[in-house]
This record gives sequence, structure tokens and C-alpha cells, in this order.
Amino acid sequence: MPKRRRTLIVGDVHGCRDEVEALLEAVGFVPHVDRLVFVGDLVVRGPDPRGTLALARRLDATIVRGNHEQKLLAGKAGTTRLGPDHQRVADLLSQEDWRTLAATPLWLDLPEHEAKVVHAGVVPGLDVPSTPHEALLRMRTIDRNGRWSDDRDGGTLWGSLYTGPPHVIFGHNARDEPQFHPWATGIDTGCVYGRRLTGMLLGERESVPRGVAARTKLVSVPAKKAA
Repeated sequence: MPKRRRTLIVGDVHGCRDEVEALLEAVGFVPHVDRLVFVGDLVVRGPDPRGTLALARRLDATIVRGNHEQKLLAGKAGTTRLGPDHQRVADLLSQEDWRTLAATPLWLDLPEHEAKVVHAGVVPGLDVPSTPHEALLRMRTIDRNGRWSDDRDGGTLWGSLYTGPPHVIFGHNARDEPQFHPWATGIDTGCVYGRRLTGMLLGERESVPRGVAARTKLVSVPAKKAA
């Protein structure tokens, strides 16, 4: 009997390839049967950006674009000046790596799971195609004036104000624990900072449970060390 296809959505990796391998082993990931999705920020800060990109290609993963991928691409295009961390990665990347980054979408629809994957967030009340790209890449909160913000501590977490469907799975806002909102789940648990790498594993055609019930679909592995 053929295996049923599952979907594994992985939080911010930041070049921590070993932890990705550990997470794949923990869930019994079956290459070319199960589907692998990354929420973005696959590279920069961690120890093995090229190895992480190579692993994603080998497993035919979809990488949703994060703010770090965007910054690298802007640096290559000459529209921004890269700092030392990003320049170090840019100097390592092959042409194949750059093609991988350039192919990353700003969001991914998963209709069979009634879900959408973005890197940072969506603005409550706006459909995703109408959302500013910078918000998709960088937002964490909604400020007191109702505007999206990258502020980590001020304002209200955008997920608490968002109403689906679809359910949104996102990263970017690294926290000790995942974020559980009625229609959004945040899975960046700060692997590169020495915490954990977290993924959401969904069965074939399985919808994301709402609120804290989504915890039953999460799998985490400890970080090896902080970058």
C-alpha cells in the first residue's frame, strides 16, 4: 500500500542544517513522498547555509521567502548594502544557490490543509495579494494606530487579531514557545539562538487545528548550540 503524503512545515532554520536533519528523522520524513516546506530565513546567522540550501533542493522543498533571503537578493541586485553577516553568506553562494533564493515565493497556499504559509505575517483585514511585501517579510505586531510593525515588544501580536480561514503558519518572530492563535500558528522557536527547531506535521488533507490544539501537530528538536 503506498504511503500517504504528509506535509512538514519547518520554522526558521538560519543555516542550522544538522537540526533540520534531526527533525526529519524525528518525524520519519519520507523523501519524495512527504512534502517539505520552510517558512523562510533558511540562511544567515547559522553554520551551514549552503548545506541547508542543498538539502532543501535534494528534498524538493518549497522555501517561502524570508527577510534574510530578501536582503541577500537585494544586495545582489545592488539595491541595498549588506552587513557582514549577509555579505559572508553572499560570498559563499553558488549560482545554483542564487537561483534557489530567487525562486522563493512570498507565500504558499496549501488548500488541502486550508492553510497558507508566510514568513512573518498578514495584515488583519487585508487579503494577502494586497498586503505590502515588507509586511509579509517583517511584521510582528499591530501598533496602536492599526498599522503593521516589526516591533517585537510593542503593539499587539498580529495573529491574535487575524481571522481566517485560511489558517496562517508563520515564523520570523522567534520566541521560547510557539504562538497559538485561533487562526494562526507561529513556529519560530529560535533554533539559531540555542533553543529549538520546530515543525508542524500534517497528515494528508488534514486541516490545522485551531488555537492551542495546534500543539498536537508540532514536533521540536533541540538546537545543538547558539550561533
